[in-house]
Amino acid sequence: MSKYTVSCGTLVLDSTGRLLLCHVTGTAAWDIPKGMQDPGETTLESAMRELREEAGIAFEPGRFLDLGQFDYRRDKRLHLYRVDAGDELGDLSHLACTSYFPHHATGLPTLEMDDFRWAGRDEVRRLCWPRMGALLLTLDW
Repeated sequence: MSKYTVSCGTLVLDSTGRLLLCHVTGTAAWDIPKGMQDPGETTLESAMRELREEAGIAFEPGRFLDLGQFDYRRDKRLHLYRVDAGDELGDLSHLACTSYFPHHATGLPTLEMDDFRWAGRDEVRRLCWPRMGALLLTLDW
């Protein structure tokens, strides 16, 4: 058994090089669409599923550029992909999360992500969790 888990995610970029971020419900943080790899899934299948569940976006598999696996925490690795979306996604008002988690206080199903935005490199450190912001800024996007 592996000593770490793998979370798979996608850096979705618009035509100006801004990164798609999803707001993590109930926190001040924004994040890229990502999540745990399910048994039997390839990293690409996992990244595609998480993008669809957390933002309602689907791209053809051939559009995903494999950026590789990165150390994230002692017990977790991130396997990241990149998709250049150009101007396809527009103002993001049509994006929607369909994945839920049980709310920590009520136990009620709660959307994982509740808003979406584009962010430039200069905004990532301020918007994202510190560890994610630092990792994103080491990548060429």
